[in-house]
Amino acid sequence: MVGMRSDPSDTGGLFVGRRPGTAPTRYRSLPHTTGELRRRADGMFANLLLAAMVVISLLCWGPIPLASLWFGSRANYLSGSVALGIVVSFGTAGALLFGSLSALQRIDQVWILVRRAAGRDQRKGALARIFAIAAAIGAAVFTVWFLVILGPNDPSL
Repeated sequence: MVGMRSDPSDTGGLFVGRRPGTAPTRYRSLPHTTGELRRRADGMFANLLLAAMVVISLLCWGPIPLASLWFGSRANYLSGSVALGIVVSFGTAGALLFGSLSALQRIDQVWILVRRAAGRDQRKGALARIFAIAAAIGAAVFTVWFLVILGPNDPSL
């Protein structure tokens, strides 16, 4: 006769039966591990991916918006229409910024997999931290430019 399973590790908590998808993962055998050289190569590739994420994040706070304004100014110059220049500026800014964020998200997922292949127990990505640091750097650079280089008493403002 089989009794009721009441161990919380068996039942997934307070429920009588296990909830779908909460069973412990059981491997038939231990996962195959690679050699030390491969782990080092994976670690260096993970660092390269991390550097790429930093560069792309920093591009979102300066060069991409400036490029969008340049494209808008070219559209304004060639067509003579300010409205077209504004539409082109916003369109290119949206496309480039959302495209770079999409690329960052994909690179972050690959970074997690490569870090795990390098032997690290990586469960979360680094994108949120990288983007927050890039935003802080962008805000600091803009503040220095606005208050020191341009100056608050600039007559063109």
